[in-house]
Amino acid sequence: MFHTRSSNSELIRSAGFSYFPLAFIARLPFAMMTVGVLTLVVAERGSVTLGGLTSAAAGIGTALAGPLLGAAADRLGQRRVLVPVGLVNATLLGTLPFVVASAVPDLTLLALSVLIGASAPQIAPMSRTRLVAIIKRSIAPSRREKVLGSTMAYESAADETVFIVGPFLVGLLATAIAPWVAIAGASALTFVFVTRFALHPTGRLDPATAESAGDQAPARELARFPLLTVVAGTLGIGFFFGATLTSLTGFLADGGDGDRAGLLYGIMGIGSAALALGSAAFPARFSLRARWLVFGSLMLAAAIAYAGARSELMLVIALAVLGCGIGPTLVSQYSLAATLSPAGRSATTMTMLGSAVVVGQAVSSAVTGAVVDQLGASTALVLPAVAAAIVVAAGVAHAVSTGRVDSQPERELIAA
Repeated sequence: MFHTRSSNSELIRSAGFSYFPLAFIARLPFAMMTVGVLTLVVAERGSVTLGGLTSAAAGIGTALAGPLLGAAADRLGQRRVLVPVGLVNATLLGTLPFVVASAVPDLTLLALSVLIGASAPQIAPMSRTRLVAIIKRSIAPSRREKVLGSTMAYESAADETVFIVGPFLVGLLATAIAPWVAIAGASALTFVFVTRFALHPTGRLDPATAESAGDQAPARELARFPLLTVVAGTLGIGFFFGATLTSLTGFLADGGDGDRAGLLYGIMGIGSAALALGSAAFPARFSLRARWLVFGSLMLAAAIAYAGARSELMLVIALAVLGCGIGPTLVSQYSLAATLSPAGRSATTMTMLGSAVVVGQAVSSAVTGAVVDQLGASTALVLPAVAAAIVVAAGVAHAVSTGRVDSQPERELIAA
């Protein structure tokens, strides 16, 4: 996972041998939430549009509460935030199948979806915050750059894998048993593993426990343009996830195979996880900005091929290539965010990126669902290319805003 055995062992010892599998499983419910809501509502209510709207409502809840939860974790510590939030979210997820199956109005269903999104525990940004804190405390300055890059590569690969495995599990459970089982499973995973993650000893290592309020940078530092371009880039990734899954669902639903969408969607995870992990071996001269632009452009090219696909085989080929672009792009974005994060605002910064992915996925699901219903699934296949273009445009804006300095942010972190 990391360049050097000593750094690898040192980080694992500091985090604990159970930390990485625990953090991986604990983020699964977050990845299952949007897709599970979409699949359940479409199956029970028979409307792709309503399914997309409920997913968007969950995204709105995440947008409203996600950064606030990150700020609370920066100030109060992760344990005090994650335990109550996780229990509330598990309860709401467990309630959703009964609400969807009942005769309650659509507005009630949308309101519940907002609450589910607002209470969603964002384990991925919290995990990154903990690991960055461990690196600053435990890794020698001379080795921090490599360890940070490798850690962000692993975390992004874990995210990519989870955001593929989550929909895959939803599709598998919906096909093999029933759509409500996926949501019930997400509820159980949240109750057990999110709570365990919150209580893990690394929960004491986040910056909130070591920095006073006076050491915390002003909130306005979060609005710096280079950091905002990174947030915009992850928002584009979210747009891409939502547009791809929903358009794929609509395309397959035309042939009566809509429940298989999660299974085919999982094809992206193969190249995505492999290249995300492999990005740790990229030479330093291949800067984070350049990686974003190169692999974002690969995403765009594959998305254009996806838009022109009219058979399942062509869709599968396009999805496989798309995965090769997504993983390294996300690694670059999260690595840049880690280095650009204002002092004492690490959890807030990472939560902003995590929220952007979910919000983008939810909003794009709603828009794409409406396009499927109104204009047809073939038209909706174009939308992932639009999302990929946003990712590339954000990368260009970031490169322009940071000028010719490729590695200065990394050096600043190493010196921290």
